[in-house]
Amino acid sequence: MENRKVIVTGGNRGIGKGIVLSLLENNFEVLATCRDASTFNFTHENLIVSSLDVSNRSSVELFQTEVDEFEPDILVNNAGITKDNLFLRMSEEDWDSVINTNLNGIFRITKLVVKGMLKKRWGRVINISSISGSMGNPGQTNYSASKAGVDAFTRSLAKELGSRNITVNSIAPGFIETDMTEAVLDQEVIDKIPLKRAGTVEDVASLVNFLSSEESNYITGQTLVVDGGLFMK
Repeated sequence: MENRKVIVTGGNRGIGKGIVLSLLENNFEVLATCRDASTFNFTHENLIVSSLDVSNRSSVELFQTEVDEFEPDILVNNAGITKDNLFLRMSEEDWDSVINTNLNGIFRITKLVVKGMLKKRWGRVINISSISGSMGNPGQTNYSASKAGVDAFTRSLAKELGSRNITVNSIAPGFIETDMTEAVLDQEVIDKIPLKRAGTVEDVASLVNFLSSEESNYITGQTLVVDGGLFMK
């Protein structure tokens, strides 16, 4: 079987970078995107880097050509932002910006990529969500709403695409060690996690690899939590 081809949005840092590096190590061909491709600080013979702003319709429309040429088998919707504030202090601009990137962006990119998967009658859509979408967090009404939307989007799309051998799942990380969480990962937070440690980008990336494989072909419409037991239903 030829190496599967994967698009990873937001692949230049944090969890996204970890996912890209892990996929490359496992012989996937990767097209990684971020708003400014010049910020990528690593290269690989199986890596293509492209500029893409998922919140911008024009940018997404221009990306169609690259999608058609690359012919991806798998899509990892990782791009996302936070603009935290208490609800009564949150501006409409901060609300709209987060929803437009985290939720509308997934709608736009998935619509581009799924068309090719339908023709192949095989595909994997993996959406990076957050436990904030299930448990909520103070100061994150916009972010939590966007991620809850991602999980609902995942379930609905899984029901639409299942008959064409396309699975759709979301991964909901908890506190993962990245430059973005460094300021909030104190001992008080760690003490609330049953495993008594923050997660690593590898913890998330290994699940992406599994969901990208044939071994996961009977799992769809699920939100898989990677949080060390912090949030349990």
